[in-house]
Amino acid sequence: MKRSEVNKALSDARELLNKFNWALPEWAYWTAEDYVKNPKMAAHLQLHQMGWDVTDFGAGYFSERGLTLFCARNGVQSIETTVPYAEKLLFVEEEQETPLHCHYKKMEDIINRGGGNLILEFCTGNPEDTNEIQVSVDGDIKSLAPHAELRLTPGQSVTMQRGIYHRFYGEAGTGTVLAGEVSQVNDDGDDNYFLDPVARFSNIEEDESPLYPLWNELKGHAL
Repeated sequence: MKRSEVNKALSDARELLNKFNWALPEWAYWTAEDYVKNPKMAAHLQLHQMGWDVTDFGAGYFSERGLTLFCARNGVQSIETTVPYAEKLLFVEEEQETPLHCHYKKMEDIINRGGGNLILEFCTGNPEDTNEIQVSVDGDIKSLAPHAELRLTPGQSVTMQRGIYHRFYGEAGTGTVLAGEVSQVNDDGDDNYFLDPVARFSNIEEDESPLYPLWNELKGHAL
């Protein structure tokens, strides 16, 4: 993935936030130089996996398979004294897929905060399992066949149990989705299990200067 693609994704995300009048912490827009001047904050954000995250899952075609995220708050799964919850914003383009994956340590709600419709599909990971999967849409239990589409319109949310594989994408013709995630502590290094092998973090080709560093790039600034 090229840095110019990452920068465009970040610019598009900021434009969507402005559209919905959604403000982020001031460090969300720090440059690399700002993090060098604030090494303690850089170390805190890197440890807690907080900040921007842009990935194409190693596919090389971001608009078809990719995701832009911003983690606003998070604990650390290996440290019991940290906060036990996390909150993210997800920027999902039309027909832009986040591939099938599950989590074994965290439960989560996925929320359509605004914009287009968000489509989700669920399965157990066993292709021979045809049993229905139960999820909660704002407290209403839905029983869905494996890979059946669940449409979340703005304002709706879904709660899924640990170990349930899920993928999601923006519905064509409805616009980019500003989605949210509220969950137990998130760990993108050790609690993402993809049904098919993917690269959770992209190798970035530096064809221009970074607009904002991604959270997994902050280690070099945590001096």
